[in-house]
Amino acid sequence: MNELRIIPLPSVAMVHEGDDLVSMLLDAVTAHDASLEHHDLLIVTSKVVSKSEGQVVSFDGTEGQKVKLIEQESRRILRRRGPMRITETHHGFVNANAGIDLSNTDDGTAVLLPKDPDRSARRIRGEVQRRSGVDVAVIVTDTFGRVWRQGVTDVAIGLAGLKPILDLRGTSDAMGRVLEVTEVCVADEIAGAANLVLGKAEGTPFAIVRGLDESYFGEGSVKEGIIRTANEDLFR
Repeated sequence: MNELRIIPLPSVAMVHEGDDLVSMLLDAVTAHDASLEHHDLLIVTSKVVSKSEGQVVSFDGTEGQKVKLIEQESRRILRRRGPMRITETHHGFVNANAGIDLSNTDDGTAVLLPKDPDRSARRIRGEVQRRSGVDVAVIVTDTFGRVWRQGVTDVAIGLAGLKPILDLRGTSDAMGRVLEVTEVCVADEIAGAANLVLGKAEGTPFAIVRGLDESYFGEGSVKEGIIRTANEDLFR
């Protein structure tokens, strides 16, 4: 069993549209007196990705505009309760209010989810590897609630260089029984673990996850690997 280490990388810089997020990440590595190693996994929070990609819109604080934004960012509205909406976004994510974020952003603005988080992760990974010469994986994370459970946790909404699902079907458990349906979403497990060191108000948009099993690394995406298709979804 591998020992896992998660290294938070605080960044004092405020992110704006057009900023070089990879430079900020690598500067945070240097400022932490750290270095990247082969098959490190980099956590990047979706908010800084969205800000760098210009996914910030004006918001007047009214319920009417909030609902308009939610509907704009949604493929479907699944449930309504007062101003709250449970939505399916254009990415296929099922979450509250289409993932629109009003925290830790300038007054009069709202932050939308990245348009294509998998593509964002691939771009960040490619640039980090080009500039550092180190083979890494990347997960873009966001905070989601869960059906029938209180509280929120971070999940993977985009990734690159990582197999998102560990398929244990056909293997045996400790008692020798063959597992028939067990698939572990390691991408979400990693995202949730990293959130323990990122916090919500500490200005820590990046982290290094070190010590992952070598078998986790490879090609994959959230869109193709994690999002359950409609014909497999018993809850919608």
